[in-house]
Amino acid sequence: MKWNNPDILLWLLALLPFLLITGLMLRRRLALLKRMSDEGLWSTMIPYLSPSRQRFKNFIRTVIIALAIAALARPQWGFKWEKVQQRGLSILVALDTSKSMLAQDIKPNRLQQAKWGIRDLVNELNGDRIGLVAFAGDAFLQCPATIDYAAFMMMLDDVYAGIVPVGGTDLFQALETSIESFEKGEESKSDKVIILISDGEGHTGDPLALLPRLKEEKIRVFAIGVGTREGDLIQTSDGFVKDQQGNVVKSALNEKLLEQLAFETGGFYVRSAPGDFGLERVYQQGIAELQREDRESRMSKTWNERFQWFLGAAILLLILEAAVRPTKWRSHR
Repeated sequence: MKWNNPDILLWLLALLPFLLITGLMLRRRLALLKRMSDEGLWSTMIPYLSPSRQRFKNFIRTVIIALAIAALARPQWGFKWEKVQQRGLSILVALDTSKSMLAQDIKPNRLQQAKWGIRDLVNELNGDRIGLVAFAGDAFLQCPATIDYAAFMMMLDDVYAGIVPVGGTDLFQALETSIESFEKGEESKSDKVIILISDGEGHTGDPLALLPRLKEEKIRVFAIGVGTREGDLIQTSDGFVKDQQGNVVKSALNEKLLEQLAFETGGFYVRSAPGDFGLERVYQQGIAELQREDRESRMSKTWNERFQWFLGAAILLLILEAAVRPTKWRSHR
């Protein structure tokens, strides 16, 4: 036996104080009656009073709530094996980890907003493989494309500004590493996707030189521009970043290159904004519509839902509780 929503069972603990409080209220009611009149006169003054019936009804109400909570927790027992055909495409996220991503024109900074946006994207996926390439002045595969989303999240959490020891921003290396990270010789009818997340400030390499290769391998680039056109200063733990002349560096969003890369490969460009990083829009309006392929099939264990038993028992007890009178039956003479 297993529970599909086990956290809901914690509400059962609330029934203990509920039962205690309602029991104390019934006892207080009886204590007030004793203060008003002698208990020996109750048979004459209130002949139909039945404290035991009232306690019984209170107990039934508690059991009904407990059964309803158990039903919401979705108990399951018994299962059957089903063949599941996985369908999906391959997505590689190329994430800029250069120091310019520490600029705070998007709070708390560009990199943290990007990581939060990627997390939201993963929540949208269903069978698609996703991988991660971290880049700055160089690039490396942080996480190969996988459907193990928990493992991907762990690798994403380990990313920080400076994880790539070579400074600067090389979009060419980011795209080339992403292209090479797709499975070699993969005969696939599904689309391949690179999600390029950067402020667009390329310092070395010419990413446009990779356009013929991207088109040949049918890889779409969706670009997310992080930051604002006005830009902001880059603050690190050692203070503000300065150039070789000692001037404070201001990083601004360069959209033109990102727009061209996306447009030429059949993707599109989105500028991030506070409260809307843009990845959800990229998935819903772009990636969700792409062609997916059937991957390897696997056997999946499907558990049988049994909440109906608990819900049915709660309904029967509810009928019983309504039928039980809180007072004794009147005798007709």
